[in-house]
Amino acid sequence: MLRELLQAVIPTTCACCGEVLVAGERQVCISCLSALAATGYSPMDNNLIERRLIGRVPYVAASSLYHFRKGDTTRRLIHAMKYHDGTELCYMMGRQLGLDLAASGRFDDVEILIPVPLHWLRWLERGYNQSEIISQGISDVMHRPVVTNVLVRHRYTRKQSLRGSAERGINVEGAFRVRKPSLIEGKHVLLVDDVLTTGATIAACADALEGVDGLKISVATLAAAD
Repeated sequence: MLRELLQAVIPTTCACCGEVLVAGERQVCISCLSALAATGYSPMDNNLIERRLIGRVPYVAASSLYHFRKGDTTRRLIHAMKYHDGTELCYMMGRQLGLDLAASGRFDDVEILIPVPLHWLRWLERGYNQSEIISQGISDVMHRPVVTNVLVRHRYTRKQSLRGSAERGINVEGAFRVRKPSLIEGKHVLLVDDVLTTGATIAACADALEGVDGLKISVATLAAAD
């Protein structure tokens, strides 16, 4: 009753289109949710994400849940998650990603979730790491721990969205470092991020993790640029 009263007094709007949410809708309206273009990659070997990472990341499996295209609903969703205090939205969409990964069966061996880290200055600007909260949503579904004290971003980098394709790899080269590698030795970890474009950020994370004994890596992002 309190929720309904608050909704009547201060209506909650959709993070994507701005329309007032109706009963049963949370964060995103049904219309926008249905407009999100699912990739269907999770059960597929040699999908587009894996082909994009081949030779750069020694993955076991890789997938993205939604297509990310200029001007589309997914792009507006990601923007809301990152820049409009989207913690609840990040968690909700993380659960959706977790359900997709779990249904595929290809990520069942994953033991640890590792979100792509933010530099502490970027964290102060935003107040949260969207990839970490997405990971928490995945964890709620797949019941795997989220580990945030092993992979760190020790060098501040410019926003990847402002870089051209050729610049992205240079921008994040050497930006990540591994601490306490013994915590993940011999483990199968899932690297989690919000969007995969060229794959430069994920590749830089994998480079940092390369020296960890017996480590296996899989990759999951909420969206991927076509």
